[in-house]
Amino acid sequence: MEVKTVGIASDHAGYALKQFVKKYLEEKGYAYKDYGTYTEASCDYSDFGHALAEGIEQGEVYPGIAICGSGEGINMTLNKHQGIRAGLCWIPEIAHLIRQHNNANVLVMPGRFISEETARQIMDEYFATAFEGGRHQQRIDKIPVK
Repeated sequence: MEVKTVGIASDHAGYALKQFVKKYLEEKGYAYKDYGTYTEASCDYSDFGHALAEGIEQGEVYPGIAICGSGEGINMTLNKHQGIRAGLCWIPEIAHLIRQHNNANVLVMPGRFISEETARQIMDEYFATAFEGGRHQQRIDKIPVK
């Protein structure tokens, strides 16, 4: 995967794991842009999911990583955007498939349900996996609502 600047976003429930993600990205030499939240104070995942999605759609960042408590809310928010293909991952094998088959441009993780070690494995797999193209591209082309 060709990485530009990684966009990251979380709500309060994903904040701690997002701090780990920042360290991971720094270790790997990836630049990142943090779209918030910036504290553990209660907030709405949708505010930060929309900001990340817009950053990707405008070409500011690619790819994205998003985190909320279950991963579901921020994932739903991201996928409302026509230019986003966000995939929720809780094991590395899912991260592999969202890249290989879906060319996911946002990796979503459930902050309350995975360890930092699992998050590391998921991110390693996500960044290492190439999009297969072919029949999968046909399917992706049918996703946007026109």
